[in-house]
Amino acid sequence: MARNLIVRSLALRHAIKNTVRPLFTRHLSSISISKPSLFVATIASSQISFLPSFHHSRSLCSASATPGVVLVNSEEEFNNILRKVQDDSLHAIFYFTAVWCGPCRFISPIVGELSKKYPHVTTYKIDIDQEAIQGTLGKLQITSVPTLHFFQNGKKADELIGADVARLNHITEKLFK
Repeated sequence: MARNLIVRSLALRHAIKNTVRPLFTRHLSSISISKPSLFVATIASSQISFLPSFHHSRSLCSASATPGVVLVNSEEEFNNILRKVQDDSLHAIFYFTAVWCGPCRFISPIVGELSKKYPHVTTYKIDIDQEAIQGTLGKLQITSVPTLHFFQNGKKADELIGADVARLNHITEKLFK
C-alpha cells in the first residue's frame, strides 16, 4: 500500500513538470529507460507487471504565439506600449497571465478569438512570472491571474479578474463593438 502511494506521488510530481513524456518503454522482457528518475527506479525494482506509458506530449506553456496577440517581455516594453495606447487614444486589452495558471489556460483561446473578432483592438499578453515585469505588476496592483485591463480611447475603461467568459464577452461587446 505504501509503495503504491509513493509510486503515485512520484508519477504525479513528474507529470506536473513542464511536459508529460514517456518515462520508459517495455521491449520484450527488458525495460528501456528514456529518462532516468526515481520513479523509473522504483517501478523497475518492483514486481509490478503493468507499466504505464504516456504517448501524449503536451506543453503547459501559455506563452504560445496567438495571431493578433502581442507578447510583452519587459517593463520598458510594457511602459512604452501603455504610453502609446494612452497618447494615441487606442483601444487595447492587457492580458496578465501565468504558465502555471489553469484558468489562464482556459481563457487564453477565448482571448485569442476576441483579438480576431476585434482587429482594431490590440491585445497585449504579459506573463507575470517574468523577472523583467515584476515592478509593473506592483504598480498596477496585479494580485490575481488572469487579469485583463480594457482600454477604450486610451483610457482604462474596465477590468476583469478571473476566467469569467460571459463577463469577458459582455465587456468586449460593450467597449469595442
